[in-house]
Amino acid sequence: MKTSHLLRILCSTLLLTFLTLVSVQSALACTRAVYFGKEGQTVTGRTMDWLEDMQSNLWIFPRGMAREGDMGEKSLKWTSKYGSVIASGYEAGTADGMNEKGLVANMLYLAESEYPLKDDRPTLVTGAVVQYLLDNFATVEEAVAAMRQEKFRVVSVMAPNGSKGTVHFSISDVSGDSAIFEYIKGKLVIHHGRQCQVMTNSPIYSEQLALNEYWKQIGGTVMLPGTNRAADRFARASFYINAAVQSANPREAVAAVFSVMRNVSVPRGISTPAQPNISSTIWRTVADQKNKIYYFEGTASPGIVWVKLDQIDFKKDSGVRKLTLHGNPDLGGDQTGNFKKTEAFKFLTPP
Repeated sequence: MKTSHLLRILCSTLLLTFLTLVSVQSALACTRAVYFGKEGQTVTGRTMDWLEDMQSNLWIFPRGMAREGDMGEKSLKWTSKYGSVIASGYEAGTADGMNEKGLVANMLYLAESEYPLKDDRPTLVTGAVVQYLLDNFATVEEAVAAMRQEKFRVVSVMAPNGSKGTVHFSISDVSGDSAIFEYIKGKLVIHHGRQCQVMTNSPIYSEQLALNEYWKQIGGTVMLPGTNRAADRFARASFYINAAVQSANPREAVAAVFSVMRNVSVPRGISTPAQPNISSTIWRTVADQKNKIYYFEGTASPGIVWVKLDQIDFKKDSGVRKLTLHGNPDLGGDQTGNFKKTEAFKFLTPP
């Protein structure tokens, strides 16, 4: 065997070893991907992976709702311009959702997140950021322009189970435009464009893209990484969300996204005690942004529930409404008319 060939094998082996070690260090949870179908059939899917039940339910929030981050006098305050359907986490924060204009926002874990130091700006807790984005913006471009002004300071809170509340955020709109917001070393970093199609967790987004370039050169039909680690899930989601049939048919598009989300999910019962975010997929959402239908699939449930936003009264004073999923695993089908009026949950704040 020629020396040059041996060197190529050695270099490839070392590179794969390096990528594996990086993945081991960056093994966190959740995956989000945007599907570009034909005739504007945009669909965003995500998985929620966690070490325990987050007691998630679905909520309807109307327009004209007075909002704040529940941080007292220094809390950011606003009034919702758009109504939304959201999935809660621990009834203490908005983890995921879509507003009536088809803007989708997602919160995912990122261990490297470091938020700004205390200053004179109004504050917004991490669990309220997704709701702020859904309440205020119809498009990604609008949201990015506002976020660049950095008129408020994001404050991290511990999850109710004691895990660090270090997260990053993604948004997508009806056009397929996307943005990712990360706080790295106290600074807001924004990635914006249709190319920001997939997001997982660690390492930070710029490094995820570099890792994914390697797998693009190999080609998904030759080999794809198969572990539950973030970098591996990023590579699989990037390949499959584009390899799937790009359809104008909403049923086909939603089915394709669900199939991709299931491919990057972590089977139930798998967790790493020392790293609580390497955990089973507890639920998945798929948002049909063209037709304004929000799907939710709990992995302990035999069926999927969905909500048709075009059939919801979002008018001011129409009231906050809740669909209780926690404790109702057999719920399935169209649940648009089954929400019950209730009081809004409070956002979790630091002690």
